[in-house]
Amino acid sequence: MKRTFLAASLLALSLGGCVANTSSVAHTSEQAAQTGVQWSLVDSVDVEAINADLEVGKPTVDIGLYYPSNLHPDAVEKLPLSGLVEEFRNAKKVFEPTGVQLNLLWVKTGTVDPRHLAINASKWETDLPSGGYGNMYVQSAIHPTEMSDGALEAFETIIEPAPENSRTVYLVAMQNVYMPYYEDLDGGRNWAPKVVNTSGLSFPSYTYADSIPNRIRGVITLTKHDSINRLTIAHELGHKLMNVSHEYRDVSPQHEIRSDEGLMLYGSGTQIPSGQDGRWHRERLLLSPYIYRTDATGERNWNADFQAGGVYYDPIYANYAVQFD
Repeated sequence: MKRTFLAASLLALSLGGCVANTSSVAHTSEQAAQTGVQWSLVDSVDVEAINADLEVGKPTVDIGLYYPSNLHPDAVEKLPLSGLVEEFRNAKKVFEPTGVQLNLLWVKTGTVDPRHLAINASKWETDLPSGGYGNMYVQSAIHPTEMSDGALEAFETIIEPAPENSRTVYLVAMQNVYMPYYEDLDGGRNWAPKVVNTSGLSFPSYTYADSIPNRIRGVITLTKHDSINRLTIAHELGHKLMNVSHEYRDVSPQHEIRSDEGLMLYGSGTQIPSGQDGRWHRERLLLSPYIYRTDATGERNWNADFQAGGVYYDPIYANYAVQFD
């Protein structure tokens, strides 16, 4: 993801109908009460205008945006709501060439427990240094990262219960989301624990597998607006929907590699290539469980869900996976 730094190679991370958002599942005040947050719609964001380009029958991703009303003023400066809306509009353009359209369900605000505005992303004890046997995806499938208790509590509180929770992507504005990882000091013998303060984190299944409860598995956190390239949201969606790390063509997954090509690398690139040379990015995207197509009757037809917890080599991808050391 496009964030301040990234976990070492073992941890190198990281949807709505063609009709108006009123057709999406309603989140009632009663449901909101269950979460402990009283969410309300942000009327200043014209969701209908943002979704005006949606077409019936096209692959679609449902996305909701939570923007806490009690973010610290300095956090608001780093992550203005207007900047997130701008990034969402840009993300729609990035995914348009693939045929996938992004449906903004709503933008909501409310007072969140301050304890939930800053979290550790995962449990230290589940993050192992790279053992050198098998690639990053293989190792992550054997030892999936697990969300921290604080992160679980925060997202269970913030994300409202809804029938399609497990098929919806939730963008959640926060103040700090810390990612632990291990840095190789001398070629594999000594490792130093490190923590990075992320700008965006997608909690992708290629790293977390099925360790995240289905109801909140679509979460993506945001703590800093990319005012230059406006690509943080698009990049994080790439992690979540393509289920790949930082890689592009002949660049295998690794941390903090910069390039002007490829959405999944750091920089200004927006390309989502297809074919084996493109590491099957477009093909994997179109198979995402977060995608559905709406038929003429308005019924949503969802892609198949993960069969092996959503690891990189999950059977839903068949041959659309790269074998590498």
